Amino acid sequence: MLNVGWNEAFRSTNDMTTDGNAVANTIVDYMINDNFKFYDDSAELQDGTLGTVEKVSEDPLRVRYTFSDTANWSDGTPVDAADLALTWAARSTNFNTVDDNRNDEGTLQENDPNTVYFDSTSVGAPLIKDFPEISDDRRSITFTYSEPFADWENEFGLGAYGVGVPAHIVAKNALKTTDAEAGKRAVLEAIENNDASSLSKLSNFWNTGFDFTSMPENEDLLVHSGPYRISEYEEGQYLTLTLDDAYTGPLEPTIETVTIRYNGDPMAMVQAIENGEVDLTQPQSTADVLGAAEGIDGVTLLPGEDATFEHVDLTFDNDGPFDPAAYDGDEAKARQVRQAFLKTLPRQEIVDRLITPLNPEAVVRNSFNQAPGSPLYDEIVDGSGIQDYGEVDIEGAKKLLEEAGTGAPAVRFLYDNSNARRSQEFQLIKESAEKAGFTVEDAGDVNWGTRLGDGTYDAALFGWALSTTNVTESDSYYRQGAQNNYSGYHDPGMTEKLDELLVTIDPAKQRQLAAEIEEHLVEDAFGLPLFQHPSLTIHTDRVKNVSTTTLDPAIFWNYWEWETE
Repeated sequence: MLNVGWNEAFRSTNDMTTDGNAVANTIVDYMINDNFKFYDDSAELQDGTLGTVEKVSEDPLRVRYTFSDTANWSDGTPVDAADLALTWAARSTNFNTVDDNRNDEGTLQENDPNTVYFDSTSVGAPLIKDFPEISDDRRSITFTYSEPFADWENEFGLGAYGVGVPAHIVAKNALKTTDAEAGKRAVLEAIENNDASSLSKLSNFWNTGFDFTSMPENEDLLVHSGPYRISEYEEGQYLTLTLDDAYTGPLEPTIETVTIRYNGDPMAMVQAIENGEVDLTQPQSTADVLGAAEGIDGVTLLPGEDATFEHVDLTFDNDGPFDPAAYDGDEAKARQVRQAFLKTLPRQEIVDRLITPLNPEAVVRNSFNQAPGSPLYDEIVDGSGIQDYGEVDIEGAKKLLEEAGTGAPAVRFLYDNSNARRSQEFQLIKESAEKAGFTVEDAGDVNWGTRLGDGTYDAALFGWALSTTNVTESDSYYRQGAQNNYSGYHDPGMTEKLDELLVTIDPAKQRQLAAEIEEHLVEDAFGLPLFQHPSLTIHTDRVKNVSTTTLDPAIFWNYWEWETE
C-alpha cells in the first residue's frame, strides 16, 4: 500500500470538460485509463499501451489509430473506434448548436432537446470535418484533417485523456440503450447522421455525468481501461485506487493499493510525511516547507522547477473595471485601466521574497507561452514590450488612470486563500495596487477553481500546468470561447495569428507567430506572468523509482514503476 499526498480533491473522470480539466482529476484518470502516448520525466513523448498512432497520408493529412487486442474496458467491453469517435465529436465543437450554454452566473446548463453543446474544445479536432473511416471490427479509426496540423501525433489519446470516456456508458445513461454493442452503434449513428436529438442527450451526460466527489451510486461512472480502479472515495479526505483483476492490458504495477490523501496546506503534507501518514507528496514549495522537509530523517527531497507558471489574468467580459462595456464600449479606456493595474504588480518583489529562497536562480517570467531558458524565450521577450512592466510604476499607473478619466476602480481579486504562498502574493499585490489608488477586494476562495470564468471577479491569481509540448498549446488560452480562456478575452488580430499558427509546419514561421502572439498579449494588457513554480517532491525511503516530469501528471507519470519496501 502507498499513500500519496495531494493538494486538491478529485471531482471527475471526464477531464476533457471545462470543469473537469484539473490536475486533481488527471492524476487519477491517468492511473485508471491506458493511453496511446504519454510524456516521460524528460518531457519526451513515449508510446502508450492502448495501441498505435500513424500518419497514413500527408495531403490530405490522415491519421490512423489502431487499438491493441488487449484494450478493454473494465466491464469487458472492447475499447474501440466508437470511444474515440465520441471524443472527437465532443472536442471538435463541430456538432454544437450554440457557442456556450452557461447562464449569467457562469454555471453550465442542461441542454434542452433542441440544443447540442459539448463542454469541451481542442485545437486539432475542429479541423476534422468529416466522419472518420472505421474498420469493420472497430479496431481502427482514421481521421482526415481539412488542413495541415502541426501536433497531429497527440491530438487524441495523450496521457490522462486516453481514449476518452466509454461511449457505451454514455449511451446507456443518455439514450437508455440495452447493451454495450447497441450503445456503441447508437453513438456512431448519432455522430454520422448529426442527429441533434440524440447528440443533445449524449452531450448532456458527457458534460456532467462523470462528475462525483464521493463514491457514486451509479457504478457505470467507475468503468475504466487501466490497471487501477477507484475502490473508495471519502469526500474531501481521500481516494483509494486498487489493482483491478479485470485489467487485460500489459502494464504490471506492483503496488496493490494507492491512496491519495487530500490537504491544501503544504505544511500539513510535510507533517503527514513525518508522521508516516503519507509516503509521497509534491506540495507547493515555500521556504518553510523546504526547511521543515529537510529536518525529517528517512526522506528523499527532489527539488526542481516544474512547467507550471504563476500569472495574473484580468477579466474582459463581466462589466467590471477591465471590461470595455463598463466604459460604453471604449476599448482604449479599458486598456488604459488594465495597463495601470498591471504596472502596480510587484513581480520582482514576489520572486525575491517568495521564490528565490527556494531557487536562488529564480527570475521573473516575462513570457506567457515560453519558460525561461527555452530556445524562444529571449527572442520573444526582447520584442514583446513586456519590459514596460519590468518594475512597479505607481506614478505611471496614476497617469494612465488620469488620462482614462475613470478614477481608480475597485478590483475583486480571486485566488486560493487556503494556499499560504498565494495569500502572501495577494497581500503584496494589494499593498502595491492600493498605492496607485485601486481598491483591491479580497475575493479569495478555497473553491477558486470552480469560479474561473464565472464573471464574479476582475483579476485572478493562479497557475497554468502544461500537459503537452505542442506548439499550439497557447490556442486554448487566448481564443474566444476556448476551454482555458477564463478571461473572456477576444481580439480579432489574435484570432488571425492563432489560426495561422494552427496550420503552420515551418519552425521559422512558428517562431515568428509565437513572437507576434506575445506582443499582442502585452499590447492588450491581457495580464502578466509572474514566475516559474519551484517544485519539491518528497518521498520516504520505502518508496522507489520516484521521479517527476515538468508536465501534468507530474510524479504520477510512471506509477507502474513505483515500488515499496
